Amino acid sequence: MNNELYKKKHELWLQILFASFAIDDEAIKSRLYDFSQIEFRHMKWVAQAILQNGAEYNYDRDMILYKRKSVFEVLRPLKESILQLIALYGDAPLYERMHSDESYFVEYIDMLLADEKNDNPVEAFNMQNRLKSLDTASQMSLTMFLFEESYKEYELILVYAYMQNRTQSVMEYDVFQDLIDESHFHLKSFCNMMAKLGILALPRELHERTYKIEDLKKFIQDGIAEEEAAKEMCRELSSSIEDEELSKFFDFINNQESYHIELMKRLLDV
Repeated sequence: MNNELYKKKHELWLQILFASFAIDDEAIKSRLYDFSQIEFRHMKWVAQAILQNGAEYNYDRDMILYKRKSVFEVLRPLKESILQLIALYGDAPLYERMHSDESYFVEYIDMLLADEKNDNPVEAFNMQNRLKSLDTASQMSLTMFLFEESYKEYELILVYAYMQNRTQSVMEYDVFQDLIDESHFHLKSFCNMMAKLGILALPRELHERTYKIEDLKKFIQDGIAEEEAAKEMCRELSSSIEDEELSKFFDFINNQESYHIELMKRLLDV
């Protein structure tokens, strides 16, 4: 296994993940999101295999998020991407597992494509605000927050995963897993909001300096400062948005960020 395979797994994870964000149908959205989480586990296993072979991987990618207008326009290229990746697999148990998972993904997509009733419009890229309760100022504030925080959560998922694959400490591994899981939830929440605003977009690519951490203590201290800044942004949004449900949601996120700081402080005690 090599970095080129890892790169393609990374891209497929994102393609499935953002398909789930783009599609409104709750059943399809939920199933695709589950598939994306399986793909993320594939990434973890491939990364571990690469490291065990004394090689390295990175987070380079060439993926483009195309602005599709219908569910089938999302699903057809997704199916082709899966099939192209399956064609690269060998005979090892991990390859067999990934092949089995992705063959099922293709079967599910084929089932959807066989029924024209599933081919509904995709509004995630049309720049039309479907959160009608927002005034112009609130929408602008929310838009800025979502672009900044969706990148931050994507970055944290990958950085913590990179560090998790290299630690020998059970405590560090567990903390990284908690932080990864929390960032998955936040990324999902923020990107689904972006889709409601018609502004769904792929986070920018990570530079290797972002995830090749040489000073863990400084990284954690900087991360705590970032979490504090995110908490302040959540507080500001909660107080300024004229939508009670959204306001309560950002209070909820703010409180989660508080516990993230506590988790990160555990890493400073190592």
